[in-house]
Amino acid sequence: MTLNRRQFVSGAAGAALVAAGAVHAADAWPSRPIRIVVPYPPGGSSDIIARAISQPLSQALGQSVIVDNKPGANGNLGADMVAKAAPDGYTVLLCDVGALAISPSVYTRLPFDPSKDLRGVTMLAYSPHLLVVHPSVKANTLQELVALSKTSDLNFAVTATGSAPHLAGVALERASGARWTYVPYKGGVQAIQDTVGGQTQVLMNGMLATLPHVQSGKLRLLAVSKPTRMPLVGDVPTIAEQGVPGFESGTWQGVKAPRGTPEAVVQRLNREFIAAIRSPEVRSRLAGQGAEVVTMTGAQEEQFFDKERARWAAVVRQAGIKLD
Repeated sequence: MTLNRRQFVSGAAGAALVAAGAVHAADAWPSRPIRIVVPYPPGGSSDIIARAISQPLSQALGQSVIVDNKPGANGNLGADMVAKAAPDGYTVLLCDVGALAISPSVYTRLPFDPSKDLRGVTMLAYSPHLLVVHPSVKANTLQELVALSKTSDLNFAVTATGSAPHLAGVALERASGARWTYVPYKGGVQAIQDTVGGQTQVLMNGMLATLPHVQSGKLRLLAVSKPTRMPLVGDVPTIAEQGVPGFESGTWQGVKAPRGTPEAVVQRLNREFIAAIRSPEVRSRLAGQGAEVVTMTGAQEEQFFDKERARWAAVVRQAGIKLD
């Protein structure tokens, strides 16, 4: 197939116009409010971070930034909404990226493909899981909890079946020899509330949402799922130090946009989200609650997602967890 000079010039001019239009659209962005979809109930780690950065983000972009909680199906309802939203940068997802990576292994059917329908924007923060118990539980260390679990019935609260805290509990149970019954909830706030109330006795959950209840004495902290100890919680040892070498888990809050969002818009989102989370006020507030600011390029976040997906798929297979 050949093109004459007129066809070539016409085609080149058309391509130039399309490229110029894309640049102009990116330059004009944003021209209306931006919605951050948090696919969990209010009060959890992702919600706390979204609300902490919404104001500085709004000031930087010159538009309102709306935090929209859309809980359901372990975060998949809100993620599906964003995956099917217009790829224009006005609707983004702020979630636990590690938890999103688990979903393809846990669910037999998903209405979207996280890898194909969403693209990385940036990671924002990491907070380890805390292993906590109700104060009535007669255990002050992981070893004592494991021993108690073999002689007493213990209910282990999980934010949702197949969630990151659930699989962290499964991995810990298998590695330590503990025995407990999993009680699923529709979010971290409800799981915390029932453990505080004594309906469940054991909980693993993100530090950001759980630490205030430890500080108030409503929950007792036994271990941190981080490689090294955290001065914020004193001399509490890590899970790895208490007989489970190499154990690490936690929540990784990040931002994703619909696949097809213009690269220039994604790059602007990346810059502004990072600037907001790194602002001294936000960073200090999150550090005081146990969250570490961790930022990445969109490509790095996608690489992280792929590694987490492979990592937790192995745990799901071993535990035989499947949901419709």
